[in-house]
Amino acid sequence: MTGWTKHDRFQALLQGEFTDRPIVSCWHHFLEYEQTAEDLAKATIMFAKKYNWDWIKVNPRATYLAEAFGNRYDFTDYASVFPRQTHAVVQKSEDLRLINKVAITESAPLQEQLKAVKLIRTGLPGTPIVQTLFSPLTILLFLSGNSSYVDQKMHGSDTPLAIDKLIYSNRSSVHQALHEIALTMAAYVQELETIGVDGVFYAVTGTANPDLFDEATFNELSRPYDLIVLHAMEKGQRILHTCGPNAHPERFDDYPIEGISWDTKAAGNPDLTVSLTKTKVAGVDYHIFAGNQEELIAQQAKEALQQIKKQPLLLAPNCAVSVDATEDALHTLRQSVYS
Repeated sequence: MTGWTKHDRFQALLQGEFTDRPIVSCWHHFLEYEQTAEDLAKATIMFAKKYNWDWIKVNPRATYLAEAFGNRYDFTDYASVFPRQTHAVVQKSEDLRLINKVAITESAPLQEQLKAVKLIRTGLPGTPIVQTLFSPLTILLFLSGNSSYVDQKMHGSDTPLAIDKLIYSNRSSVHQALHEIALTMAAYVQELETIGVDGVFYAVTGTANPDLFDEATFNELSRPYDLIVLHAMEKGQRILHTCGPNAHPERFDDYPIEGISWDTKAAGNPDLTVSLTKTKVAGVDYHIFAGNQEELIAQQAKEALQQIKKQPLLLAPNCAVSVDATEDALHTLRQSVYS
């Protein structure tokens, strides 16, 4: 095939095919520009054009899906990428009954993001774009004031509902809440496809870590609701991100997805040589973009491309890079696919 476009490469690689060259992308949060659809779209479009990324992952506020179900946050006070929580919907297990399917047309946070995606689609007609989603289990943890990472607490959540109490005190209500969240996310995915996204970046965050949920509990509380959301996408490409250490990318190889993203450098995780049928989306340590480490970025990118040169790869950092990532670091990553 001659005359490859960005869309051609993106689609082909995620279908397990080869293209004329590897493709690369990178993402981080725009903390000063994530409060309105217009600001987020403008920042995303500028970022995409400045570095000419082959595809773009939209990075909304980290809390936008929890907001859709009623959580509230103070956007003048951030810790890392999280605004301070001022209200969690689920403060006791009985509050699980308060979680109901959200009408997309009546949800300000979801409408805001749909508007942002429309603006980005218009501004980047030749670039594949994917929207970031969290799994229903991740969203439920947020709604109860919890982080989805074993080593983190939610900023502003001093007394979250203990996860054991959340999960075990009323199992049927947990499933009902997860089902309502999943139905909302499925409807949201369908709206995203209608306005022209090329796929979704579906994050199960740290919930695959056995220090948070053992495999049986994960399979009970995440897998069936993940499938509801992922099956809602009919034409787009689905990239699943399993975050942090002990993330078990191989666990998701039978999911209805086209790509798997994970941290190849984190403890307990396999490197790029792990046997997967899905396209790998990874390669470079996301921690090394805020300092003068361009040589290391170039080295890791080269190693990744050589390591699986006989397999399709979307070269990318293993997670969102620092908001303080330098221009030199980002340009180095961009140029790595031309070496």
